[in-house]
Amino acid sequence: MKRNGSQMVCESLLREGVEVIFGLPGGAILPLYQTLPEYPKLRHILVRHEQGAAHAADGYARVTGRPGVAWATSGPGATNLVTGIATAQMDSVPMVVITGQVARAAIGSDAFQETDCTGITLPITKHNYLVMNAADIPRIIKEAFHIASTGRPGPVLVDIPKDVFTEEAEFEYPREVDLPGYKPTLEGHPNQIRKAAELIDRAERPVILAGHGVIISHAYDELRELAEKAQIPVITTLLGISSFPDEHVLCVGMPGMHGMAYASLAIDEADVLIALGMRFDDRITGNPKTFATKSKKIHVDIDPSEIGKNVKVDIPIVGDLKRVLVQLNKRVGAAVHLEWLQRIEQLKRDHPSMLIRETEKLLPQYVIRQLSEATNGNAIIVTGVGQHQMWAAQHYTFNEPCSLVSSGGAGAMGYEVPGAMGAQVGRSDKVVWSVAGDGGFQMTMAELATLVENKIPVKFAIINNGFLGMVRQWQEIFYNKSYVSTAYSGNPDFVKLAEAFGIFGVRVTEKCQVMPAILAAMEHDGPALIDFRVEQEENVYPMIPSGASVKELIEEPKPERVRP
Repeated sequence: MKRNGSQMVCESLLREGVEVIFGLPGGAILPLYQTLPEYPKLRHILVRHEQGAAHAADGYARVTGRPGVAWATSGPGATNLVTGIATAQMDSVPMVVITGQVARAAIGSDAFQETDCTGITLPITKHNYLVMNAADIPRIIKEAFHIASTGRPGPVLVDIPKDVFTEEAEFEYPREVDLPGYKPTLEGHPNQIRKAAELIDRAERPVILAGHGVIISHAYDELRELAEKAQIPVITTLLGISSFPDEHVLCVGMPGMHGMAYASLAIDEADVLIALGMRFDDRITGNPKTFATKSKKIHVDIDPSEIGKNVKVDIPIVGDLKRVLVQLNKRVGAAVHLEWLQRIEQLKRDHPSMLIRETEKLLPQYVIRQLSEATNGNAIIVTGVGQHQMWAAQHYTFNEPCSLVSSGGAGAMGYEVPGAMGAQVGRSDKVVWSVAGDGGFQMTMAELATLVENKIPVKFAIINNGFLGMVRQWQEIFYNKSYVSTAYSGNPDFVKLAEAFGIFGVRVTEKCQVMPAILAAMEHDGPALIDFRVEQEENVYPMIPSGASVKELIEEPKPERVRP
């Protein structure tokens, strides 16, 4: 049957099970938008900025496990997506991005709103396409979803010239994908798995370092089985948080630059390090030459290019983490590491990273702890990047799988508003809290209008210190308190701003107001915003300076601390 290119795109998206699209129209992609009314099963959410579309598609993908979809027009529409695409690429998030392009005859002529979208996004996509014939659209869309969601997930961009949207051709959707050069390895090599099991069985001080790959492969049960069977403490990367229950007796928390001191020290003392679905990011390793030097290392990852990239490992295993752990768990023997677990408990007593000092001041750590208590650790928490992100990672108790959503590798400020929007659309059954910095919030706060327009009930906790907090902290510690271009003296009244958007808003300045405000926001049936005016120069501790080793760990100065 004959279809034009726009109809082919919509038909193809339906075949791939797409329900939601985040986008913003413009000239080059207008034919596709004009076709949308023919396809009422495709819900389109009109964002206020294309960066919001990309981050929302990203947040949707993370909580559903299905590729998020974003649309934008050519030129500035496409380039506004770049930050969101790069974020998805760094964090292995499946996305399919469709952009309009100038008509085929105008490509290369510097036509109005022409940019080389495939060239620009080549380094930040898993793959991209420029479609020059409408007949190719079904095959390309099928391939795009397959590439985005298999192997190591990532974003795929499909750039379509305006006249291809209107060109007619026969529509035939392929049943299978034939990509001879793309065959991800799913099953781990049996010999490598056997060697790993033998090394684990011999270990006296093993640790598991669980990353985002556990969440991507839904290997929650397999990770827990390995940890409990062999009594191995579990440490999680930032994006690995919520892959293992925080309240589990074997959970040791997050290591690295702003992780718990005892987690970093446990890695340093371990004799076997089992790295699962993580890439030895510099925020974890610091100086790779001094990272975990006492340990033999097992590294399981579906992406062979990550093996040995940053840290040399002894037993590499390439494969889908869930499948590898199923086989590994069959071989690993039951064990008890009582002395090692007692040693970690001693490290926790000697380096109590999670204590909050007794003060009448409103501390951000206290806010996060109260939020965790109010939600019973069962909300989805979406953060931006900076101090508030680290406090959320440290002080919220994550009890459910895949409940922390954040920009990890790219570290994109502004993720907190649209990322939360996408997460809420993907999981309408869950309470979604955006823990936001006052700086990052202002980068994408226009999407508050999108939330109201679409009745998306995200709750916002703005950790408002009037600074670019993490940058200010570095200036305090490394630049003798030379606070250059980090103070925000012109912040808006966030409560009035919320009210201008038609959102419930409240300001909190004292500790006694925190819990009532959180509960009021949760009882409100629409989006809500709390402006927490916190201590301005509070720092995130512990801290390992960039490129340093665990021996250079900076712990919080020693004024009296108490457990809340």
